Amino acid sequence: MSVDGAPRDLAGRVCVVTGASGGIGKAAAAGLARRGATVALVVRSRARGEAAREEIVRAAAGADVRLVLADLSRQADVRRAADEVTAAFGTVHVLLNNAGVYTRRREETVDGVEMQWAVNHLAPFLLTRLLLPALTASAPARVVTMSSNAHRAGDLRWDDLQMKCGRYRGLRQYCNTKLANVLFTRERARRTAGTGVTANAMHPGVVATELLLGGFPPLRLLRRFMRTPEQGAATAVYLAADPAAAAVTGEYFIDAKPVQLSTSATDDEAARRLWEASERMVGLG
Repeated sequence: MSVDGAPRDLAGRVCVVTGASGGIGKAAAAGLARRGATVALVVRSRARGEAAREEIVRAAAGADVRLVLADLSRQADVRRAADEVTAAFGTVHVLLNNAGVYTRRREETVDGVEMQWAVNHLAPFLLTRLLLPALTASAPARVVTMSSNAHRAGDLRWDDLQMKCGRYRGLRQYCNTKLANVLFTRERARRTAGTGVTANAMHPGVVATELLLGGFPPLRLLRRFMRTPEQGAATAVYLAADPAAAAVTGEYFIDAKPVQLSTSATDDEAARRLWEASERMVGLG
């Protein structure tokens, strides 16, 4: 038991958290560190990452917290981050795919991919694929992917996944990427069944984060009614660490409980089709 009363049940386990310089990611990383995990913070900014690392170490005395610098909009950075994690730790027991963006206007990455699709979907898809050997070697291991109830409004257009044609609708594309997160999770769970690697997705609730308040400024007026990042991270920590979630896979959670998905999110053929399209986009066979 740590000095703050948190169980030390993750001692000796490696947890990788993306988008961990602030918000839900930093709160989840802190929760895992307090439970004794070695935590790798995948962040874009060294300055913000160092500040987050120092804050987490202060909150979890003696925690082993390290930085992995990567701009997840760049596939080369995702690959480098996976190589760095594998070289540094060899094993990975938890991968929390938390990083995400929202853009009002259409932007493309250096790889020529629409920004939200690249960061919110392709980055976790590729990182999970590349870390799968380390996860499998560490089994039992867990993959947790941050989705949202926004997935219920998603509508994937197979001939235009990156919304190149017609008017770009940022919120619609965000919903599409959140639907992709759930479909990816369910297909990942199917493909790793029996290996000891579980995969689950989750909704954190309406949380006062930079992504939400920056993307939708009028919501700042309602900030006091929103969840804190710590409250939003609670289900992520549960899925990453709690013994009760150890054997659960392919589910979607809200408040640490599995909930029913929309029809589009349970479409197995769509999950398979998305997987194959994503492989092509990141150059994996």
